[in-house]
Amino acid sequence: MAWQAPIVVFPLVAGEGRRISVRGQPLGVAHSDRELVEFLRGAGLNEADVALDDPHLVEWRGGRPHEWRTTGSGHTT
Repeated sequence: MAWQAPIVVFPLVAGEGRRISVRGQPLGVAHSDRELVEFLRGAGLNEADVALDDPHLVEWRGGRPHEWRTTGSGHTT
């Protein structure tokens, strides 16, 4: 099996956000970086230990990192 980052942010679904998983376990759907961090906290991960821009920790699939909307700037925190 190929190596995979422990946190996966799946492709954006317009109007629905991005699904989040940690170590293969689904956490829910986030609509912003802030919601993503809350999901990670709920999974027992310390915010100080998680750098959302670290590709060894977070794999952003199907779009740019921090992209939460299909129109506009795409960056929402």
